[in-house]
Amino acid sequence: MTMPDSIDAHTLEQIDAANSSGRTPVVFVHGLWLLASSWDRWAALFADAGYAPVTANWPDDPETVAQAHEHPEVFAGKTVGQVADHIAAVIGRLDRKPAVVGHSFGGLLTQIVAGRGLSAASVAIDAAPFRGVLPLPISSLRSAAPVLTNPANRHRAVPLTFEQFRYGFANAVSEAEAKELFGDFAVAAPGAPLFQAAAANLNPWSEVKVDTENPERGPLLILSGERDHTVPRAISEAAFHQQRKNSGVTEFAEIPGRGHALTIDSGWREVADISLAFIQRFA
Repeated sequence: MTMPDSIDAHTLEQIDAANSSGRTPVVFVHGLWLLASSWDRWAALFADAGYAPVTANWPDDPETVAQAHEHPEVFAGKTVGQVADHIAAVIGRLDRKPAVVGHSFGGLLTQIVAGRGLSAASVAIDAAPFRGVLPLPISSLRSAAPVLTNPANRHRAVPLTFEQFRYGFANAVSEAEAKELFGDFAVAAPGAPLFQAAAANLNPWSEVKVDTENPERGPLLILSGERDHTVPRAISEAAFHQQRKNSGVTEFAEIPGRGHALTIDSGWREVADISLAFIQRFA
């Protein structure tokens, strides 16, 4: 089998394992400043529940946080459209239609591929906004400021300082846990997707678009962390109202007391259990 340039060997191994297992696959999609390995505990939980997990890297992602710190430049230049097509290519290699779970920009990508009819069921957690989602809370602007304040960052890989990570991701945990999360998970991220999201409502040709009305979208759950600075409830709720135009099941839930790090912090299991229960209803 010839390996497409954008799908790494580790992801292909997971795809092959999923196809061999006969189980329903679940594709996990990470967002900015994280790697696919941030889903490892989720993958183990879903495997124990009888699913075949695929933790999809973005194109050219390093395997480990250490490798990402050595070569942060590999993150530069990726756009929402490129990554969405990459996730679609991953799904296209699966023998069965998967459930898809995504966080932050991964939650946006989850809704994009669902809108293409590629998902059996989807969970979008603290998802970045798409064209038509209008709220722009101050805390979101502050969280995005490390990228958006310098136009040159569109073409760069941008790391976060601990203070920036603490505000944008880890505001709802202790400082000790925030430092642990920063060391274990935080990597640089491409600047382009944030510029694309910021301009989506001004650009009719934006790649940050979701087909909310496709009847093949499948069931969708939107989850929002109550204390999320990066994607506050107003954004998630606006996305939910857009998605309710769909004829399929569309549900919304807020997770009390949780920030943007809710998929990786010490309370990850609560969010994973809610996501798993939704997927078990439909996939």
